[in-house]
Amino acid sequence: MLSTLFVFDIETIPDTDAAPNLTGFTDPDITARRDELTRYHLDITDGKNAFLRQPFHKIVAISFLEAEIHRENNEEFYILRDIRSGGTIDASEKDLVTGFFKYLEKHKPRLVSFNGRTFDLPVLKYRAMVHGVQAKWLFQAGDKWNSYNSRYSLDWHCDLIDALSDFGASAKVKLNEVCSVFGFPGKVGVDGSQVSGMYDNGELAAIRHYCETDVINTYLVYLRQMQHRGTLSTENYNNAIEETLSFLKNHAEERPYFAEFLEAWAGACGEKFYL
Repeated sequence: MLSTLFVFDIETIPDTDAAPNLTGFTDPDITARRDELTRYHLDITDGKNAFLRQPFHKIVAISFLEAEIHRENNEEFYILRDIRSGGTIDASEKDLVTGFFKYLEKHKPRLVSFNGRTFDLPVLKYRAMVHGVQAKWLFQAGDKWNSYNSRYSLDWHCDLIDALSDFGASAKVKLNEVCSVFGFPGKVGVDGSQVSGMYDNGELAAIRHYCETDVINTYLVYLRQMQHRGTLSTENYNNAIEETLSFLKNHAEERPYFAEFLEAWAGACGEKFYL
């Protein structure tokens, strides 16, 4: 059974190197190429969707939360180990992607994401193929019904957007929307639409920090969902919340964005952190 919990998120910018091959647009200006990619996506969707398809995203940050999974009396509890971003701040995309898949191959964790099966993991796979990075184990682990590639195997990859919507039976909501209902901070000062501008301004550290807070929000939603399912007792849920609060407080001095997250969390829940 999988013994590590790996909650992850990525941040991306448009892959402007693809523009010449895609549409023949050769202007070297980065902004012009981004506009061309947007134009292309609006064109193929009859003006309905400017969001770039998965192959056209270049990864600039991968953040994750790691916890140990323990089991007792048919229930689980988690021990938080780390919250951070992969690679160095100046790591290349190839280094980030290589590190991600090597980490997963070593630990073979339970993946937790929000829209990760539709967006994050497909982007990671495409970018791995761009750079020739292998992930053989990803396609061979488990069996036909229980594996990273089985949509309904929540013990292997729990994409919360699927789990919460009963795989599309109800509306697929946004992470920020769920957080607003559950009393979690959600977006704190930044959202994904700002990442390209931040990257242009050299704000890579801020992008990584934002990505880490998205990971924390995802973990908090996951804990609530597992408590609802009965996999996590209410006592163990509260213990996990306490552990998360302690981790953020203990690292807030050197990572001020954790302090901002804590303040936003207190405001969102009225300082009622526990069930």
